[in-house]
Amino acid sequence: MPEELRQIFYSKAVNEALDEELARDPNVVLIGEDIGLYGGAFGVTRDLFEKYGPKRLQETPISENSFVGMAVGAAMMGLKPVVEIMFMDFIALALDQILNSAGKLHYMYNGQVTVPLVVRTPGGAKGGYGPSHSQMLSNLFVGIPGIKVVAPSNAAQAKGLLKSAIRDPNPVIFIENKRLYPQRGPVPAGEYTLSLERAVVTPGDKVTVVAYSAMVPVCLALREALAPRGISLEVVDLVSLQPLDRETIFASVRKTGRLVIAEEACVTGGVGAEVAALVAEHCLDALEAPIRRVGAADVPIASSIELEKHILPSADDVLRAVRDVLEW
Repeated sequence: MPEELRQIFYSKAVNEALDEELARDPNVVLIGEDIGLYGGAFGVTRDLFEKYGPKRLQETPISENSFVGMAVGAAMMGLKPVVEIMFMDFIALALDQILNSAGKLHYMYNGQVTVPLVVRTPGGAKGGYGPSHSQMLSNLFVGIPGIKVVAPSNAAQAKGLLKSAIRDPNPVIFIENKRLYPQRGPVPAGEYTLSLERAVVTPGDKVTVVAYSAMVPVCLALREALAPRGISLEVVDLVSLQPLDRETIFASVRKTGRLVIAEEACVTGGVGAEVAALVAEHCLDALEAPIRRVGAADVPIASSIELEKHILPSADDVLRAVRDVLEW
């Protein structure tokens, strides 16, 4: 990476990646609701319409299945569409196009076509948005063959991973997080890309804590808080949810002997469940304590901010899991 760093918002990092890729490649087009003059529901595409015009930023009616289908077809014909789904909850309306078209066409046509499609979508809860605007639906996509799923946890990742996703010949689900948009972080000023398949490790030796998206900064803050007590957490930021960086996870668990998994999605059937199953299958002999999973309760997310706090995982929940595996 270039050495010059700037402190910018996560949302601005996504905007910069889109701007740079639109300028670099005339085949890149943005598609979605209110992404033009309005700048997107969370302002991520702000100022891009004025710069690139309606041919490169195509605003759509409220019909996710239709415009994702249009994007799949455009990708097959050589364009590189970047679709914005305004809230991740609405991605369910386009699930048929993602599941039965984007992820399969390369195989169905024996490699004669590719689908270089990126579907960007803000997931997670943000203080009272309610049950249909607050979900982290990562568990819907990790079991679909043919697509990649990434979830950047900071601004630098958001920019570098999005640039890589746009250049990748495969369909990529790019999960942003509404709570991360206003967070600042150091981002290189120059050109850079990041691997879509590698986890990032912050080293420690007592407990492996696997997390992704907005739970990563929560776990890193807990790591800093526990360090003076001599409890060293090794935080594995998955970055890629499909494919999982299995070897990095396994190496960390074999090093610490203890595993806590933290995610904002519901505990049942989530990414954490897959990580737990893989570790149990491949690293059972290395474990010195039972695996612990931390996630959202298996209920719709409440509109009440106070109730929302009881549904979503917190730093205290992760701490309790760490204390459990350490018998502390």
